[in-house]
Amino acid sequence: MQTQQGKVFVKIWSPQNRSVHPPIILLHDSLGSVELWRDFPEKLCSSLLRPIIAYDRLGFGKSELRLALPSLKFIEEESSIYFPQIKSALKLDTYALLGHSVGGAMAVNIAASDKDCDSVITIAAQAYVEDLTLKGIIEAERLFQQPQQFDKLAKWHGEKASWVLKAWTDTWLSPQFKDWSLQHIRDLTCPLLAIHGSEDEYGSTAFPEYLVRNSSGPAQMEIIEGCKHVPHKSHTNQVLSAIQSFIEEKST
Repeated sequence: MQTQQGKVFVKIWSPQNRSVHPPIILLHDSLGSVELWRDFPEKLCSSLLRPIIAYDRLGFGKSELRLALPSLKFIEEESSIYFPQIKSALKLDTYALLGHSVGGAMAVNIAASDKDCDSVITIAAQAYVEDLTLKGIIEAERLFQQPQQFDKLAKWHGEKASWVLKAWTDTWLSPQFKDWSLQHIRDLTCPLLAIHGSEDEYGSTAFPEYLVRNSSGPAQMEIIEGCKHVPHKSHTNQVLSAIQSFIEEKST
């Protein structure tokens, strides 16, 4: 898909029978891509009988190379600059959003500014910068100095892997970014489900509590005990069940 800034890779999963329900758009995490969702989109599609759409942000996965690192307002810019082009190209009307980690923060920003979004699901989303967040990123940065670990990143991002890593670490560890918070949550009026692992190494359960407390619409959270930063991979069935219950409750 062509955007003003470059080509973006998009993948769509469709239920076997034509669906009348709005699609769910997936927004990946800081090191993520469409392919790194693995089989979760397919399972989500089968479970909810809804179209699922995922895209690689510019600089990630199979999307076009991006030279400059993201600005410190990259979360807000996904809402104001990039996603509107995706929405327009896909001719989306009503839709739902599901974002993992920083993709969850982006999803909240998008939904807060676009009333065509009828619901938001966040998985392990950050709401501000905790010491735990910084500690986790510093440890991951050190880990990726090992060639075998970096090769795992390159498997999904190819020649863009170094950029992907720096886009994450340089931004979040910047002193100018430490005061960032998801302030636009107060403008969110559609239903919200915040899923979070009790042992998330990048953020405590204070994050989903913040989202639910500050949302201006109906909001609920699902804390998964013994779960780290990628619940949809480690606790797939529990995540799918929580999402299905949320969608059904919203529809009644």
